Amino acid sequence: MKVFIVHAHPERRSLNGALTDIAVETLTGAGHEVRVSDLYAMRWKSTVDAADFGPAASDPLAVVPDSGHAYESGALAADIRTEQEKLRWADTVILQFPLWWYTMPAILKGWVDRVFTYGFGYGVGEHSDTRYGDRFGEGALQGKRAMLSLTVGGPEGHYSDRGINGPIDDLLFPIQHGILFHPGMAVLPPFVLYRAGRMSPEGFAAAAERWRERLLSLEETEPVPYRTQNGGDYEMPVVRLRAGLEKPGRSGFALHIAE
Repeated sequence: MKVFIVHAHPERRSLNGALTDIAVETLTGAGHEVRVSDLYAMRWKSTVDAADFGPAASDPLAVVPDSGHAYESGALAADIRTEQEKLRWADTVILQFPLWWYTMPAILKGWVDRVFTYGFGYGVGEHSDTRYGDRFGEGALQGKRAMLSLTVGGPEGHYSDRGINGPIDDLLFPIQHGILFHPGMAVLPPFVLYRAGRMSPEGFAAAAERWRERLLSLEETEPVPYRTQNGGDYEMPVVRLRAGLEKPGRSGFALHIAE
């Protein structure tokens, strides 16, 4: 297995850093290949600008078509091309980050903004009255698996069905479904550590063991059964879920998970 870890925490000696170290040690010890992009250590540029697209950039800048032209012509900035190659190389992708303000850190979102260019992360396939592109289960990254590993400051109950912060699955839906599943990756259930800032040594030891178990079972773990866009569950061209497919009582994001 070839595993690509995108690490996004400014302090390498943090809990997130420890989880990345455990992942590298565990996976390489089991005979897998691992590559890590430590975004803060790399001083990753998180903002999209004309320099990303070189001579393919237009004036005024048009991010979507310009990124597509740069991708097709090989004019993308070198750091973007390097990260895209790591994604092509990998069969499993892990995003390691702390949950800040209900989402990923800005540097990781900037990695997505710059790396998932038109023609690579989106905008591929036929667009017609019967098919709205190759996305949500299809696309350039189809056949790969992805998982979120994250730390959360609050207790687990705050992120439950009636918790003040909302269910953790709802908070992660834009990342899991909208970023990872959109270009075709199968998304594994996330690994979440709660009350990260108050974890005792005993708590960390137990969490580390759970993390090792998850890592060693990546190849056998069943992905979240998100509905594929072009599998027949959605009306075209509006891409709206067909009536009668949902489980009684389900609504919102949960509608897009098949039984």
